[in-house]
Amino acid sequence: MTVGVAILNLSGKILSVNSFKEVSRAEITKHIISFGRTVLVATDVHQPPKMVKKMATSLNSKIYAPYRDLAVAAKNEMVDDYIYSGDNRPISRRSRDTEVDLIPQNAHERDALAAAIQGYKKYQKKLELIKKKALNLEIPSEMVDEVKIMVINEVPITKALNATMEKLKHPVTPPTADTPKIKSSKLPPKEDIFKGEVVPGTFKEDSQKEGLFELISGLKSKLKSQEKQIKNLQKKNSIMGNDLKRYQDEISQLESKIERLHYQYSQNILHQKEIATKTSIIRGLQEKYNHEKALKKDLEEQLESIKRIRAMELSREASPVKIIESFSKDAIREATGAWNIKNGDVVLLRSSEGGGSHTAALLVHLGVKAVITTDKMSHQARGEFETNMVPIIPLEAVDLKLADDFAVIMSQDLETEIVKWEKNQEEKRKKEDTNKLLKIMDDYRAKRKRSPHNF
Repeated sequence: MTVGVAILNLSGKILSVNSFKEVSRAEITKHIISFGRTVLVATDVHQPPKMVKKMATSLNSKIYAPYRDLAVAAKNEMVDDYIYSGDNRPISRRSRDTEVDLIPQNAHERDALAAAIQGYKKYQKKLELIKKKALNLEIPSEMVDEVKIMVINEVPITKALNATMEKLKHPVTPPTADTPKIKSSKLPPKEDIFKGEVVPGTFKEDSQKEGLFELISGLKSKLKSQEKQIKNLQKKNSIMGNDLKRYQDEISQLESKIERLHYQYSQNILHQKEIATKTSIIRGLQEKYNHEKALKKDLEEQLESIKRIRAMELSREASPVKIIESFSKDAIREATGAWNIKNGDVVLLRSSEGGGSHTAALLVHLGVKAVITTDKMSHQARGEFETNMVPIIPLEAVDLKLADDFAVIMSQDLETEIVKWEKNQEEKRKKEDTNKLLKIMDDYRAKRKRSPHNF
């Protein structure tokens, strides 16, 4: 796995942009703290990863996460606008070898820098206001960052500035090497001890010697006490040195354990990816199998229906009626392919809407024996059927038995309706012929009346 790390200071200046491959969390932490104290750990996703949470905890820092995941285009635009404007312009690839390259070189570095920039921008106005107020209050520049840190940690600006001003008024003076830790007795000057005229063997001389011996004895006692204290401190230092070595060994072991866990985690991820790939393949095969199974079932049902239709055709007692869902060219073609509509078949139109003379001509061309309708048919379509002597029978005129995907009508009933329709058509033609003859005679009489030569 590759980790991208970008570091900004509290003035928004880019300090570092790096990416690390197969690196431990301890090494990343070491890299980060080499730039100073961490105040905010930012990520480019709404839900911070566990790695980021652990890093923030170990660095004793807050976490910033956007209210939604940053898109790639938004991150590219944000980074370009930021690094190529004003003082933020980074050092390019053509810089001296001793300079640090601060231009993102891959997606990991770009994502890290985008997260850091957005985290900084959340507090940018407050940080700039702090800088302005600190300048007016004459707060030293080295203490301004402390004010910014307090504000980032949810301390109000005024309160943070007041706390800093209080420190300036009452500074804590650290102890120096010149500050005495033990108040020692001070020997009187040599001339004070032997001041005046001293006569050997007198009481004055003896008292002066006795005072000198007591002073020396007291100094020796204090010296022994200080030596003992030094030994105790050296012993404690030795113990602390051993503790430090033990802690360093523990840290080394923990780092090794982290690296092993990281390797196992990487292997688990690879294994999970492999499982996901195989699961996807299996799912695709399962979907294909289900599709083929459904298709097979449909074909078997169609075949069974065709067999039943064929059996009815052979029995001649009942006639199968092949169903067409709508009176359109596509529906007719689909039904022809599914039920093999041929010459002499009877068809049922579930809906006669939309069909005209051209649509009717398709059924005429197939040579259907009759058409059963459920509703009113257009005048053009009806005329096409009547011209080609294809009977049109209303559904309510026959006893039609509907099955799953086709219907059945008794052959005798069908023939009766066909004969009735043909008889009606014959009467209709006779009536039309009579009307035509009467019209011719009326036209002839009218013409005779208008002629001047009447006999």
